[in-house]
Amino acid sequence: MVEIKKGHLLKAVLFDMDGVLFDSMKNHTLAWYRALSSRKIPCERDEFYQYEGATAEWTINLIFERTYHRQATKQEIEELYTLKSKYFNELPEARPMPGAKEVLKIVREHGLLPVVVTGSGQQSLLKRLTEEYAGFVDASTLVTAFDVEHGKPHPEPYLKGLKKAHAMPDEAFIIENAPLGVKAGVAAGVFTIAVNTGPIPEKQLQEAGADLIYPDMSALQKYLPQLLAGHHNRA
Repeated sequence: MVEIKKGHLLKAVLFDMDGVLFDSMKNHTLAWYRALSSRKIPCERDEFYQYEGATAEWTINLIFERTYHRQATKQEIEELYTLKSKYFNELPEARPMPGAKEVLKIVREHGLLPVVVTGSGQQSLLKRLTEEYAGFVDASTLVTAFDVEHGKPHPEPYLKGLKKAHAMPDEAFIIENAPLGVKAGVAAGVFTIAVNTGPIPEKQLQEAGADLIYPDMSALQKYLPQLLAGHHNRA
């Protein structure tokens, strides 16, 4: 069994948001599918699970290059993302992921700082994040699509998360659920745990470089104290 390296001074845990803290990916995928289909742009709903963690610009450009063999204009990106956000906000409210708050409590009990690193720019969900997880997450420990030039799978989001935590790569670990996010964590040099909360084949998370894989946040909650046992931290 792979373990977080013992003997290291752990300072922080970097969390993805969608599919980790909120059960929101089914809403994101449906909203993307409706937005693009309304403009007669061919796509499949489930393909958007593969793009989780990327910025909206990256996702739209990927679809445009495939469909039109060009990148989208700034106006096209803004219009499509506005439409996607409209559809997202019309859907039933995404609930907190089962086990997520318990994982955050364990992290705090071990003296570690939670930092959220998300590719999302969905304002309605970002607002709920700091409300639902008050006491664990606030604006000072949040990295979003608005804070980076390069989204996941580029390491920039997680490198910025480390900076917010005043931590080096070996002083933190990541909790992710998507291949692009896992790749970003690995590229940042951080131990990365995947929770497979969507329809992504586990093999894809393995190939992306996940150090450990759990079926969901509740399973991680069960094993996290054991994983953290014997670690020094700043408490």
